[in-house]
Amino acid sequence: MSTTCSWKTSRSTVCAVSTSILDRAWRLHAHVALRPERFGALAYHFDTRRLSFLKNQELVALVQSLHEYESALHACRAKDIPENELPAYARALERLAATGMICERSAA
Repeated sequence: MSTTCSWKTSRSTVCAVSTSILDRAWRLHAHVALRPERFGALAYHFDTRRLSFLKNQELVALVQSLHEYESALHACRAKDIPENELPAYARALERLAATGMICERSAA
């Protein structure tokens, strides 16, 4: 399985991610740990020492399951995320991708 995990992004890279984030296959970066919290989870990247907050349990479940689906959209649908909430989840995934918490992978 081929993966691309780069946490160094430019403004143009973030823009490219935003147009197709849900159509692409993702996984949690191998050097990221999730720590459950009442509000959701803390994500810690051991390489970059970045800390991110996942603000609800649904987002945590989505991020933990990304590797199981051929795209983030398929993962959202499997987790019963309503269509009207997809833009918010896409923004959250964009931020996680831009900071290297999740990384793109080849579709299954």
